[in-house]
Amino acid sequence: MKKTIIASCVLGGTVLCAQAQSNVTLYGVVDNGLLWQSSSTSRGSTSGGRSVVKMRSGMWSGSRFGLKGSEDLGGGTKAIFTLEAGADSTNGASQWAKGGGMFTRQAWVGLSNTTYGTLTAGRQYTAYYTLLSPWSPINNRTGHFGAHPGDIDGLDTTYRTNNSLVYISPTVSGLKLGASYALGGVPGRFNAGSTWSVGLQYKNGPVGLAAAFQRINNSTLGGGEWGKDSATQNGNGGTEQLGVSALNNGYKTAQGQQRIAVTGGYRFSDAFDVSAQYSNVQYVPGTGSKFRDTAIFNTVGTVLHYRPIKSLDLAGGYSYTHATRANGVSSAAQYQQVTMAQYYSLSKRTGVYAVEAYQRANGKTLSDGKIVTATATIGDGFNSSPSSSPSQTAVGVGIVHRF
Repeated sequence: MKKTIIASCVLGGTVLCAQAQSNVTLYGVVDNGLLWQSSSTSRGSTSGGRSVVKMRSGMWSGSRFGLKGSEDLGGGTKAIFTLEAGADSTNGASQWAKGGGMFTRQAWVGLSNTTYGTLTAGRQYTAYYTLLSPWSPINNRTGHFGAHPGDIDGLDTTYRTNNSLVYISPTVSGLKLGASYALGGVPGRFNAGSTWSVGLQYKNGPVGLAAAFQRINNSTLGGGEWGKDSATQNGNGGTEQLGVSALNNGYKTAQGQQRIAVTGGYRFSDAFDVSAQYSNVQYVPGTGSKFRDTAIFNTVGTVLHYRPIKSLDLAGGYSYTHATRANGVSSAAQYQQVTMAQYYSLSKRTGVYAVEAYQRANGKTLSDGKIVTATATIGDGFNSSPSSSPSQTAVGVGIVHRF
C-alpha cells in the first residue's frame, strides 16, 4: 500500500504557493520462510555443529518498512528524504536491536537536480555500493544466499555508513559518477574512523559496467575490533565496518580495509541475462593489530537469470574466493560457492520462493591470531552461524509480500 500526501500553502482561503508540492510514500517488505542448514555453530566456535531447521526472516528480501518523499522546489530541483527501519518479521524485533535506534537501514535527506545530480546526507549506502549494485550477486533472484562468501566485498545491502555525504551525478551518454565520504568524528584525527569511496557506472542498452573503490579507516588505528555485526559502531568513529565472518575473523583488528570491485552484465533478451563480478579486498594492519601482513581476498563470481514465463524467475550463481598467503598461512584459504533460486509471482506484490546453496572451503586462515582450518559460511546470511566444517549446505523456502 502506498500513501501519498500532496501539500499546498493556503492562507485565508487563498492558495499562495500551489506550485510547491510534496509527497510522502509508505513502503515495506515482509519476508518469512523456513530454513534448513547442514551445520550451524555460534560465531567463533569450530566444533559441535549440527543441522538445524528454523524460521528465518529476509532470506529473499530483508523485512522492513520505510518512508520516502520529495518536495518540488522548482527549476528541476527537489528536496528528498528516506527513513527506513529493518525488522525481524519472525518475532517483531528491530533488525539492529544491538545497535539501537529505529531507522537503522537508511536515514538521510538531500537535494536532487536534473542537471547537477543528487547530494544526500545521513546514514546511507556508499557510492561504491550504489554504482556497483545493478550487477551485484544478490540481484536476479538469489537472496542473501547468493552474496559472495561472508559478503567479503560488501556487494550485499548489509553495509551502510553513518554521518555520510553521497553525491551521484546525472547520467550523461550512459556514464554516471559517484563519490561518498563518511566523517569519523574523532577529535584531532579527521580521517580516523572515516569511510570514502568513488565509482563510475556505464549503461548502454543491454550492456552495463561499473567500477568502484572504497576505503574504510578504523578510528583506533589498529587494536580496536571493528564490529561484531554490521551495526556496531567503529570506536568513536562515525562509520561502521563490515560484519565479521569466518573469512575475516582474523582481521577484525585491522587499521583499515579497502576494496576494489568491478561488476557488469548483459541482457540477451527480456527472458535471459547474465552478470559478473570481481573484487579485491585488503585488510591493512596497524600498530595494535593482531596480524602483521596485509591480507588480500580476491573473488570472482557470476549469476545467470532466466525467466521462462512472466511469473517464474530462475537463477544460478557461482563464486570463487581466494586469500593470499600472509601471516604465517602457507596454504591460503579458498571458498567455492554455488547457489540456485526459484521465485514464483502470485501477484505483482506477493511471491513464493526457494533457494539452495552449497559452499566448500579449503586451506587455512587466521582466527584471533591463530592459524585454523577454513570453514564455510554461505553468503552473508550465516555469518553468525558458520559451519563447523569446511562445507555447508542450506535450503530455504518462503513467502514475501511488498507494500
